[in-house]
Amino acid sequence: MEKRILTCIGCPMGCELTVELDGETVTSISGYTCKRGKIYGEKEVTHPTRIVTTTVRIARGAAPVVPVKTKEDIPKDKIFQCIRELKNVTVQAPVRAGEAVLKNVAGTGVDVIAVKTVGE
Repeated sequence: MEKRILTCIGCPMGCELTVELDGETVTSISGYTCKRGKIYGEKEVTHPTRIVTTTVRIARGAAPVVPVKTKEDIPKDKIFQCIRELKNVTVQAPVRAGEAVLKNVAGTGVDVIAVKTVGE
């Protein structure tokens, strides 16, 4: 039986979770104070995911870069591939908040979207 101690990032409380595993199977989770904590604890030890935030270059824009993020969380092991793909992206101004700047990043089925409108 394996025991993992995590700090929950599901809400601002930052609860200390104890997750017990038998191989790949979660047998118990304790320390959470809300439903999101239990969900986070199980997901973090079985299939960890993250939202990726960064910037991409913008051509002829009012700013040299536009902030972007993955529309949904992606598997943690795809983060570096996501960043490598975004290094090669340059978008044309204008760009609107919510617009996809890269579709299906790292083969995840998740788009990367602009989080700010940048005009010419």
